[in-house]
Amino acid sequence: MLESSRPMFRIKICGITTVRDAVAAASAGADAIGLNFCAQSPRCVDLEIARQIVDAVPPQVAKVGVFVNESIERLTAVADALALDYLQLHGDEPLSHIGALAPRRVIRAFRLRDEFSPVTEWLEQCRRLGPLPAAVLVDAYDPGSYGGTGNTVKWGYMRALAERVGLVPLVLAGGLRPENVEEAIRESQLRSVDVASGVELAPGQKDEARMRQFVEAAQRVWGVWDLA
Repeated sequence: MLESSRPMFRIKICGITTVRDAVAAASAGADAIGLNFCAQSPRCVDLEIARQIVDAVPPQVAKVGVFVNESIERLTAVADALALDYLQLHGDEPLSHIGALAPRRVIRAFRLRDEFSPVTEWLEQCRRLGPLPAAVLVDAYDPGSYGGTGNTVKWGYMRALAERVGLVPLVLAGGLRPENVEEAIRESQLRSVDVASGVELAPGQKDEARMRQFVEAAQRVWGVWDLA
């Protein structure tokens, strides 16, 4: 598991289903990969394939398990079997999961419509009742899916949300692709992004060129910020 002092990843390529795509993502410059364990997802991987993927990527690349409405027992079993760095809860999991999974690092995903009050209210409850998540991932709402839809969020809202959440890192997801990630980062002012369908040939099949283009586009913006 990641130590708490390790900085938050900047670029997560999610929905990795093969060793080849995992190695290509790391080679492109992604510092995190997402492994989807939701059975209803076209990007779902089984435990054995996931183990091969984890073993194939460099240790500095964070391994994130993505789950939807799983039990604590299932979450801990998979996390420990694969030595995952983060568990991303992308469903309707109760707040108590954050404490129950400690000291494992949890990313809580929210699928937002036009307001961010669900995030701020949930974090306020966390502050009162237990530990905070390692990060909050903001995805676009879709009534028929828990993610990977290609829909975007309102990037400009993220600045105000970042001010509300304080020290909890935000990860921007939802409809990002090489063609729009620069604009998304500039408007949101965020330093962590997540992409799945935006770098694919088909669901679960990554495009190496688009992964590289995505990473390069994101890094162009952050490179300017880092020099400022």
